Amino acid sequence: MLRWSLGFLVLALLSAILGFGGIAGAAAGIAQILFFVFIALVLLSFVLPVIKKPNA
Repeated sequence: MLRWSLGFLVLALLSAILGFGGIAGAAAGIAQILFFVFIALVLLSFVLPVIKKPNA
């Protein structure tokens, strides 16, 4: 999935240069969604170990 998100990031950057039209605009939208999904997953991976401390 990371590979797909990098591909959509490249498409979004190219579409930004060319003006966000048609399929390029859709790729930019998908890239934005994937960006926020991965930000949420990173934050969750930082918070969960703090919450679930071992009882050692």
